[in-house]
Amino acid sequence: MDLLTIVNKKIEENKAEMIESLSALISIPSVAVEAVGDKPFGENVHRAYMYMLDMAEKDGFAIFNADNYGGHIDFDGRENGIVGIVGHLDVVPEGEGWDFEPYGGEIIDGNVCGRGTVDDKGPVIASYYAMKALKECGYEPRKTIRLILGLDEETNWEGIEHYLSAVPDVPDYGFTPDGDFPAIHGEKGIIVFDIAKKFPRTGAEGIMLKSVKGGTAANSVADRARAVISDSQGGGYENIKAAAAEFRAETGCRINCKGIGKSLEVTVQGVSAHGAKPEQGENAISMIMDFLGRINFAAEETNEFISFYNNHIGYELHGENIGCDFADEVSGRLVFNVGMIDMDTRAAKVTVNIRYPVTYDDEKVYEGIMSVLSGYDMGIVKGKHQEPIFMPEDDPLISVLMEIYRKHTGDTESRPLVIGGGTYARAVKNTVAFGARFPDEPELGHQKNECISIDNLMKLTEIYAETIYRLSELE
Repeated sequence: MDLLTIVNKKIEENKAEMIESLSALISIPSVAVEAVGDKPFGENVHRAYMYMLDMAEKDGFAIFNADNYGGHIDFDGRENGIVGIVGHLDVVPEGEGWDFEPYGGEIIDGNVCGRGTVDDKGPVIASYYAMKALKECGYEPRKTIRLILGLDEETNWEGIEHYLSAVPDVPDYGFTPDGDFPAIHGEKGIIVFDIAKKFPRTGAEGIMLKSVKGGTAANSVADRARAVISDSQGGGYENIKAAAAEFRAETGCRINCKGIGKSLEVTVQGVSAHGAKPEQGENAISMIMDFLGRINFAAEETNEFISFYNNHIGYELHGENIGCDFADEVSGRLVFNVGMIDMDTRAAKVTVNIRYPVTYDDEKVYEGIMSVLSGYDMGIVKGKHQEPIFMPEDDPLISVLMEIYRKHTGDTESRPLVIGGGTYARAVKNTVAFGARFPDEPELGHQKNECISIDNLMKLTEIYAETIYRLSELE
């Protein structure tokens, strides 16, 4: 009986323990927040991190902790060289509308359920139990197998940067289980920025837009938006309610109005999705701005900003009307997602997340956008930027990963992908994303009701066990 057959049997033996470990990890709401003492990303991220390190130490693996910013679990090799598996333990905020407890880790209809089961705790646990099965079966890797634990992948990547500066050696090559199957040989560039506009003081009387807020993260499609409207002259709310009813009937939008004190609250419910795939969601910010564009506010600057949004952003997903609808043959079109809005009577800020083609750069994107914004006296506040990465399809690493994927799935038609998502493959050289979402699965990362089927969790573990084995033995 060959080693991998024995390893797969061990994976099956460890099934209950693996599910229990994943459920326990999901129960920790590890959204990265401000530092608490020596915990750079807050108490809950630290708890998830310690859970993994403690489990690994008990199982006999070597561990390394870079000042609580991140660390790794090593399966020591017999020769020089390191194969990296780069995952993360932080998650995006849970949002609203779940059918089960977001941090319950419940088993429902053959699925482990909760925030992080897909992105990225489930794949991290699968990778860990692949390492554990190989170790328990007596395998002695040629190169060291290193599971790197990132802690703020969903936010600022400070953790992985600190870790890489602190670790004495880095992987020669490897994969991150934080994308799609088959192998991903390219990732579009990512920029996050604010479109900002200041409003002059106004003494206008009548219907005023006091505030608009929506979204929870730049890299998610906003599933909620809320506007507060006042009327100093009275009598306007009934017209707005009637307009909302008409808008609901016309568009199917889940829009509601209710009085709060002397003001009127307008709320819209959308559908969350990953910012790399906004077509899979319904952006509540764009819907509420569409509706607000049907109201004549007393402050003309408010009307002008709403008009700008609807004319140049609206429901478009590729920057068609804001000067950045770029594309290339390798990676396709630019992706434009509005993640958040914060607007009041003094200023407006729209937070945008863009995934741009691999043959472009961020300055080209900004130039295109500014050619439009300059006509509206608006500015850009630049934030996060991650340059694109690309590896040829015939690279030896891609070839091995594709061979393993085809063996385990029978899918001989799929080719390596270029994605809009941003993974730790950008941080660790010679690393590409490999799974964990299969082609026929819905995208549940960053969405409500996130879950992973136990069958797929087991399949992932088998795939990653062979991947670890094959990559460790590469010349």
